[in-house]
Amino acid sequence: MPRTAQFPDYGDPDVLELVDAPPPTPGPRQVRISVRAAGVNPIDWKIIAGFMREQVPLDLPAGAGSDVAGVVDEIGSEVTEWAVGDEVLGVSTTPSFSEYALAEADDLVRKPDGMRWEVAGSLAGAGGTAYAVLQKLGVEAGETLLIHASAGGVGTFAVQLVNARGIHVIGTASERNHDYLRSIGATPVTYGDGLRERVHEAAPQGIDAVLDASGRGEIPLSIELTGDPARVLSLVAFDAADTGIQLHVGGAGSALGNALRELVALIEQGRLTVSISHTYPLEEVAAALDASRTGHLNGKLVIVP
Repeated sequence: MPRTAQFPDYGDPDVLELVDAPPPTPGPRQVRISVRAAGVNPIDWKIIAGFMREQVPLDLPAGAGSDVAGVVDEIGSEVTEWAVGDEVLGVSTTPSFSEYALAEADDLVRKPDGMRWEVAGSLAGAGGTAYAVLQKLGVEAGETLLIHASAGGVGTFAVQLVNARGIHVIGTASERNHDYLRSIGATPVTYGDGLRERVHEAAPQGIDAVLDASGRGEIPLSIELTGDPARVLSLVAFDAADTGIQLHVGGAGSALGNALRELVALIEQGRLTVSISHTYPLEEVAAALDASRTGHLNGKLVIVP
């Protein structure tokens, strides 16, 4: 019988256990996927820890994971765009840290033949979020975007997306990540004391917009640099809502399809790369979530059932 990772109670990643479960049955507009790769995102361990109970209410035991890539195994009665055997990537409806998962037909795009499975399974969460927040910020060619925590999952995708659009990007990161950021097209600056001066030196023309994926307290400086709180967006600083900045919760939302198509196209053109830090078999899903929780990674963590 197929296996899936479940947690019977909230807690650390080691509460996850592999259980046998019958393969899920697709609804009319769903497909069942034989999972080949499922990317790990910070929200996964946060859900397991119980930090997202209000935003993501669950009946326990429950599973985890939403990034997915695999082979279509069964299609619903109203699905016409996919057939059994198609290779796809996107977002799953049921937990993707499993051997089988369901996905809405509209939440998938075709996986290019030459794309590695672990890359395909890593695009939707961080890449889709980066695409969506850049839309919200409205950055345009010729502008300068400052990204806090630019070497992280969302930051890495955002750097490359804005580069492809002719937008100059400054990225805060620790010095050990500076060479990496240069390699993907960002001008790196070290975060911490003196950040204002370092940003001014790197971008004497000024900063037009800020994406905060850090939560290290840079919101006041970000507003000062842009001169407009509406041009500052944070993924984490929810305690700064009263400052007038934009906040983003969730992934790509309704922009998912367009996000996935642009990401795939840029990868095929060689204009976007996805670094894979480590892959884990399904038996080691707890270790993957623990590594994600620890942070300080260059690249994606991926479950390969």
